[in-house]
Amino acid sequence: MAVSLKDVARLAGVSRSTVSRTFTKGASVSPKTRRKVEKAAKALGYQPNALASSLTTGRTKLIGLISNNFHNPFFLEVFDLFTRGLQARGLRPLLVNLTDETDPENSVRMVRQYSVDGVIVASSTLPQGFTRAFRDAGIPAVHSFGRLSSSPHVHMVGIDNVECGRMAARTLVARGYRRLAFLGGPEAATSTQDRLAGFLDELSRHAGVTATYSFADAYTFEAGRNEMQRLLRDGPAEAYFGGDDVLSMGALSALADAGLSVPDDVGIIGLNDMEMAGWASFSLTTIRQPVAEIIESSIELVVATIEDPDRSPEARLFPCRMIERRTLRPIPEQPARPGLAANA
Repeated sequence: MAVSLKDVARLAGVSRSTVSRTFTKGASVSPKTRRKVEKAAKALGYQPNALASSLTTGRTKLIGLISNNFHNPFFLEVFDLFTRGLQARGLRPLLVNLTDETDPENSVRMVRQYSVDGVIVASSTLPQGFTRAFRDAGIPAVHSFGRLSSSPHVHMVGIDNVECGRMAARTLVARGYRRLAFLGGPEAATSTQDRLAGFLDELSRHAGVTATYSFADAYTFEAGRNEMQRLLRDGPAEAYFGGDDVLSMGALSALADAGLSVPDDVGIIGLNDMEMAGWASFSLTTIRQPVAEIIESSIELVVATIEDPDRSPEARLFPCRMIERRTLRPIPEQPARPGLAANA
């Protein structure tokens, strides 16, 4: 049978309330009594009951981890880091699947049933208003990987997707590509809108460069593959900015099936730098999103907001960087200036 708090109290020679206070953070217990209780608990193999403790403290230590991107393998990496990060702080993640969900009220109702201490919405496609519904319900909330704002209504942690679009455009132009295309995720997704906006804005500054754009049905391998197959009916662009790694991998599959070589015939660049992007079968040049830093900051922020519910909403922005692999041709060599070799 499981060892109870009563068993520990009997062995330590103290009351059950004293044992309870010993295992309640911040409760008043003398050092001598604490050592005695902890020694008895260790001898019996006792572990405090987290649910019972929540009745005393008013805190469940449950954090709702909410997402709608379960079809994208990138978010499996995200969930792994989030769950480990929360557990390392003594918190327990409650995973909520929002696939095809558009009404936040259903999610608010669910997390209230479990009396979560806070929620983290991990999604690059849901609008800020979705997370705001939790805050308005009195639940501390943070939106990770969402659209950033200079005056956010909720805590936001992520990247500048507009700047990522510009970075992709500059990278492709620097390699001499002139007929470019954007292959994005769902058109309504804020991440798609922002990456396309930055891409087109940067290309507008370069004469002689043309660009088209299209959208896949979802951020999935199959959606990227299907969209590239459709695009190839009219002939490929010279290079594509795939608005997500998994879309780009699907596009690579379609290009290979069409007998096109990457990067000799077509170039492609992704975004995220998920683990699969580095596999030899893909070796995808991509823009790295600092996932670990975003997740660490999101957890820190939700914990701080639980402690201070009136904390003003803030936006935390993390820079991205280019990861060179093998799906883009190299930057063309610049011809040496006359007389340079002679003076060397």
